[in-house]
Amino acid sequence: MKVVIAPDSFGDTLSAPQAAEAIAAGFAQAASGSVELATAPMSDGGPGFIDALATGLPDARRVAVPTLDPLGRAVEGSVLLAAGGAAYIESAQAAGLALVSEGERDPAVASSYGVGLLMLGAVESGARTLYVGLGGSGTNDGGAGLLAAVGVVAYDAAGVAVGPGPLALLGAERIEGFAALRTASVVAATDVDSPLLGPDGATAVFGPQKGVTPEQIPVFEQALARYAELLERDRKVTPAGLGQLPGGGAAGGMGAALFALRGKRRSGFDVVASALGLSEQIADADLVVTGEGRFDEQSVRGKVPAGVAALAAQHAVPCIVLAGDVTLGRRQLAAYSIDEAHSMVEYAGADRAMGEAADVLTELAESAARAWLR
Repeated sequence: MKVVIAPDSFGDTLSAPQAAEAIAAGFAQAASGSVELATAPMSDGGPGFIDALATGLPDARRVAVPTLDPLGRAVEGSVLLAAGGAAYIESAQAAGLALVSEGERDPAVASSYGVGLLMLGAVESGARTLYVGLGGSGTNDGGAGLLAAVGVVAYDAAGVAVGPGPLALLGAERIEGFAALRTASVVAATDVDSPLLGPDGATAVFGPQKGVTPEQIPVFEQALARYAELLERDRKVTPAGLGQLPGGGAAGGMGAALFALRGKRRSGFDVVASALGLSEQIADADLVVTGEGRFDEQSVRGKVPAGVAALAAQHAVPCIVLAGDVTLGRRQLAAYSIDEAHSMVEYAGADRAMGEAADVLTELAESAARAWLR
């Protein structure tokens, strides 16, 4: 029996490689050596994007790039340079929510500027195609900081550059500098299909986890709508409007900013799965195991578990999910070709699931494995 183990990271508790190792340990304990285990740590464009890709691109090399975190503090980032002039950039290295403590989170200040610095570093290293992994951000600035870093600047009526901070966009009247990055093409590797604006957009859905209060949502929405209007006026990205493009709301709106740079959208999961040859690994498997920290409605909108389950379904291989918490019911699981979903919180309680994540995940995997190996 062959089992392919392809999880995402489990929030801040376990990286994707750590999660894969914990699950594999559980299956090994249950199987007593009678099962072939293949691990493929995944990413949807968020944290772990470069690490996951590096396992499938052994000839790629990392290049250090100094950058800034969401609050403007110096951090050391890196880009992954691969054959053919491709560069892979993990936005979470510079704009990640994990870089800002809960007490420091201020969406009116947090900026994606550091992501633009990573992009410039990749171009200076000779990259011609930039795959920017979007996900896990602590910013809600519509990518305005990213664009400013590469030379795309918003000005007010007096010709003064606006900013910093997304709310300053309310006073923007024009945007200039779109010759930026003209030597490179851009791919937005998104983790969700959410648009920039609206009830399913960046602010309404993801803003609260970054510190946006219910009272602030309308003003942030207004600021990003103004920015999208100006970008669309100059760039004419789509007749439907930049604010409604699927994926534009990824990483606090960085997806929309990359679209304004003529970037193309691709699922972050697909980028990683292709590099790892995941479909080929699954083709001769008997069971696929995936997982993430919280398996909920957002998980089926471009996240790793949904992507893994879809590949498993293509090859008629059963798929199960192991997650920190599970909120989807049986009918929803069936709709996405997922046979079972198991919760660490339900299995061991919230305290153990958080405090002893690796051990609990191994125990949960062993329990699930025994049921499948009978």
